[in-house]
Amino acid sequence: MKVTAFKKAIRFQNKVGNMPCLMVTIGTKPMTTFLIKYNVVKINIELRNTSLNQNKYIYVTSYIDRNVNTMFFDQVGKMALGSRMRMVSERLMDDAAKIYPMYGTDLKPKWFPVFYVLSHQEKATITQIAQEIGHTHPSVSKTVREMAKEGVVLEKKDPKDGRVNWITLTPKGQKAAETIKAQYQDLTSVVEEMMAQSSHDIWESLKEFEYLLDQQSMYERVRAMKKRREAGKVQIIDYTPEYSQAFHDINMEWVERYFEVEEMDRKTLENPQSYVIDPGGYIAVALYEGEPLGVCALIKMDDPEYDFELAKMGVSPKAQGLGLGYLLGKAVLDKAKEMGAQAVYLESNTILKPAISLYHKLGFQKVAHRPTPYARANIQMSINV
Repeated sequence: MKVTAFKKAIRFQNKVGNMPCLMVTIGTKPMTTFLIKYNVVKINIELRNTSLNQNKYIYVTSYIDRNVNTMFFDQVGKMALGSRMRMVSERLMDDAAKIYPMYGTDLKPKWFPVFYVLSHQEKATITQIAQEIGHTHPSVSKTVREMAKEGVVLEKKDPKDGRVNWITLTPKGQKAAETIKAQYQDLTSVVEEMMAQSSHDIWESLKEFEYLLDQQSMYERVRAMKKRREAGKVQIIDYTPEYSQAFHDINMEWVERYFEVEEMDRKTLENPQSYVIDPGGYIAVALYEGEPLGVCALIKMDDPEYDFELAKMGVSPKAQGLGLGYLLGKAVLDKAKEMGAQAVYLESNTILKPAISLYHKLGFQKVAHRPTPYARANIQMSINV
């Protein structure tokens, strides 16, 4: 039975009962028709006629499994890139396990990177091999142990430095290195033929994709995307008295967690209208899906150098990681500029590393120490707006 003919024989049916299905026909007779039910990743085969022989059954099952996997990935989309690449990798590794014996070698496919390095140089340490092939030291060490057990490599201590272990090919490994050259040649030709039959150069595409991952990992990219998406749910608004309790509670949470509450804390947090707003200051409130989860104040200063102090910035623990601090900081600095300010000052404590990092990101620079009403303040910073 030809694969091309079989592919033409597949026709889609909407449903059988409540389960999506494929109806597959081998040949033209009804007796060779059977039903394949699937629910994305699980294959259930129900034979309509037991006269279908075992060989055809195995062949058809294998083909349909791949066909349904493809439909699964089409359904899920590009977010399943890792899973699809793993599936392709597993298929290639399964084939590789059959190819090696065909050329008279008993190497395992997973040994290839280590074997290749050792077959092109007299000796190497595990660290050198790991660096060259981009694998971890423990991974290479495990592979070397497996290869040594099978008599393919030998591990020797350096006579001049007992801390260094050299890995070399044994006579068996050297023989395999000669035998495998024909395999390399044929495999390269096959891959090049497949590339020529493809619309895209997967080799170059992989190099580009790896370069992009080197610039920024998938984790970092998803984290940034999550922040951008959730930033769309954030609204920065002007303070009104209805947010006085949020201003108090959000700030008290971090002050009490790291320090002792001081008199100036109580005055400012319990009376934001009289201590911040009425003297000409400003408070920004960050709403996340309508809930106040972040606050930041600009306190008017009577100072020859600075117009405002950025103070009482706080973000609720349940909103941390959403980028509210940066949005608040940027909003109050824009407001300070709008109000005619030339420079903004702040005080903090170096124990608050995320906060200090945020201030640097906003453009603040450390300045010389000056008198402060807060016992906890050990760093002062400023920015020209």
